[in-house]
Order: sequence, then C-alpha cells, then structure tokens
Amino acid sequence: MAEDNTPKQNSIMVPLDDLDTVSEKDSNTVDELAMELAAIHQSAKKVAIIGSRNLPITHQQLIEILAYALVKQGNTVITSGGSSGTNAAAIRGAMSADPQKLRVILPQTIGQQPSDVQDQLIGVHNIIEHPDRAMMTLADASRICNREIIDECQQLICFLSHTSTTLHNATQYAEDMHKVVTSFYLD
Repeated sequence: MAEDNTPKQNSIMVPLDDLDTVSEKDSNTVDELAMELAAIHQSAKKVAIIGSRNLPITHQQLIEILAYALVKQGNTVITSGGSSGTNAAAIRGAMSADPQKLRVILPQTIGQQPSDVQDQLIGVHNIIEHPDRAMMTLADASRICNREIIDECQQLICFLSHTSTTLHNATQYAEDMHKVVTSFYLD
C-alpha cells in the first residue's frame, strides 16, 4: 500500500458557544477603546498639559517645545497658571505658536497669582478665573482646577514624580473619564 505524503492539516477547535453575545463588561471596553482611538486620530483636539512646578530648565524647554508643536498642529492647549514649571512652559510654548489656541484655567483669580504669573498671562486671550475659590487654600483650589482642565480635554499630558499624590489623583481621574493619558515621570 502506498504512503500518503500529503501534509496533515492541524485543526483548531473554536468554541461556538456565546459568540453572538457581548457581555456588558466587554461592551464598555470596546466603547472605551473606540473613544480613545477617536481622540488619538482626531485632527484638532484639546490637550491638557499639567504637572510639577519643580522642574529643571531642560524639562521646561521640552514642555515648551511640545506645547508649541501641539498648537502648530491645530490643537488647543489647556493648562493652569504658574510662574515656573510645567504650566509656565506650556503657556510659553502655546503663546509662541498661537495665543488663540491657549486656554488657561486658574485655580483662583488673576489677582491672587504672584506678579510674575500675572505678567506671564498678559496677552493670553482665554483665561478662566474662579473668584468663588478665593477663600480656599491654593492646594484645594488646584485640585478642583485640575479636574476642570481634565473635563475640558480629550488628552492629558502630565509631568510628575512618583511621589506626586495630587498629580497621580489627576491622572487617575482622567483615566476614569476615559481620556487619553500620557504621564512623564521626572524621577
């Protein structure tokens, strides 16, 4: 009897049970992924940049270049006030590219900002103040401000250290709100 030299095909068994049903959990995951992909592929979006005030000048320069590039691509940059660090660098970069594409949300009022922050905000067309938070501590007002910034964006870029509880909470909030989150750890 002659041997059969045809290659054998391996078969894979695919269970057919429940292929037509999608669980509630799976449905939410698919929706979240679709929303994240849409945000990434959107041509012009609102990108929030928040982070630490304690940054070396080289990190500030990188943030400034990033904000500049984001605005030049047609995006709007949303940040808060700050005389140094992440927010100040984001403001400088966005202002260099197109002041109309910058939105600054302050934790309190312009009058409560240090004079160097007030000076930096000259020429910013879109500033949101919160006189209703004037009696709060800056830390409490800043936490609320971070949430407001995140609520307005599609994507969050955060510059933080591993010990930054407030910023970790902000990134977690953004993830819970299904925003695209990019965290840069500085330590």
